[in-house]
Amino acid sequence: MPLLPAALTSSMLYFQMVIMAGTVMLAYYFEYTDTFTVNVQGFFCHDSAYRKPYPGPEDSSAVPPVLLYSLAAGVPVLVIIVGETAVFCLQLATRDFENQEKTILTGDCCYINPLVRRTVRFLGIYTFGLFATDIFVNAGQVVTGNLAPHFLALCKPNYTALGCQQYTQFISGEEACTGNPDLIMRARKTFPSKEAALSVYAAMYLTMYITNTIKAKGTRLAKPVLCLGLMCLAFLTGLNRVAEYRNHWSDVIAGFLVGISIAVFLVVCVVNNFKGRQPENEHIHTDNLAQMPMISIPRVESPLEKVTSVQNHITAFAEVT
Repeated sequence: MPLLPAALTSSMLYFQMVIMAGTVMLAYYFEYTDTFTVNVQGFFCHDSAYRKPYPGPEDSSAVPPVLLYSLAAGVPVLVIIVGETAVFCLQLATRDFENQEKTILTGDCCYINPLVRRTVRFLGIYTFGLFATDIFVNAGQVVTGNLAPHFLALCKPNYTALGCQQYTQFISGEEACTGNPDLIMRARKTFPSKEAALSVYAAMYLTMYITNTIKAKGTRLAKPVLCLGLMCLAFLTGLNRVAEYRNHWSDVIAGFLVGISIAVFLVVCVVNNFKGRQPENEHIHTDNLAQMPMISIPRVESPLEKVTSVQNHITAFAEVT
C-alpha cells in the first residue's frame, strides 16, 4: 500500500510539469512567432484618438521592458525565499515540520524539507501565473487588435490616395498604411496592456504573500507600508504607459483587471492563502473517527416517565368505564 501514494504523487508531479511546459510553449508562440494572426482594426480619417506623437521604442520608456521583467521575476523570488526562510526558522522550535509534512508530498518514500517544499511550491505557482498572464494578455491583443494612441504616426496613411474628404470616413485594411510593418504590427497590440498586467500581478501576489505569511509582532505598520508601496509602483507603471501615449486608459485598466484576477485566483484557490497543509496526524484522527463503529446504548426509562405512563393508563380506563 505505501507504493500507491508514491505512484500517485509521481503521476501528479509529472502532470503538473506537462502543464507548465505547455504554458511556457504557448507563451513563446504568442510572444516570438507569427502563429496567431493579429486582427486588423480600421480607423477613421484623422482620428484624434490615434494621432498622438510616437514616443519612441520601448527601450526609451521610463519603465523599459528589461527593468520591468527583471523586477517582476527577481523581487518575488527574493522576497519569498527570505520570507520562507524566516518563517521556517521562527516556527522550527514550536512546530514539528518533519512529522507533519513529511509524507504528504512523497508518500513515505523519502524526505523533503518543508522549507524547500513551500518555497518551490509558491515560486512555481508564481511562475505559472506570470506565463498565464502573458498568455491572457497576448490573446486579448491578438483578438482585439486595438490601436495604440500613436498609431497614425507609425501608419503614415496617404489620405489623398485613400480619399479622406471627411473625418467620418472609415479606413480598413493593411494597405492603408505606408510605414514600417513591424512597428505598425506592434501598434496594433495594446489591449490589454502587458506592462500593467505583469506589474500588478507581481505586486498583488507579493502583497497577499506578505499579508498572509508574515505574522511577527511589530509588523503592523511595516506590512501595510510595504504592500501599498508595491501596489503604488504597479499603478505608476500603468500611469506611465498612458502618459507616454503607449496605451489608452482602457488598455491599462484591462491589464490591471487581468493581473489582479489571476493573482487572486492562484492565491485563494491554488495555494490556499499560503497556508501550510493539514498535518498528517489530523487526517489519521479524522479517518479513525469516521470509520469508528456506532455503539447503540439501550434506552433506560426514567421513574418520572413510568409514573406518567401509569397515570395515562388510569385516565384512559376511567374514560372507557
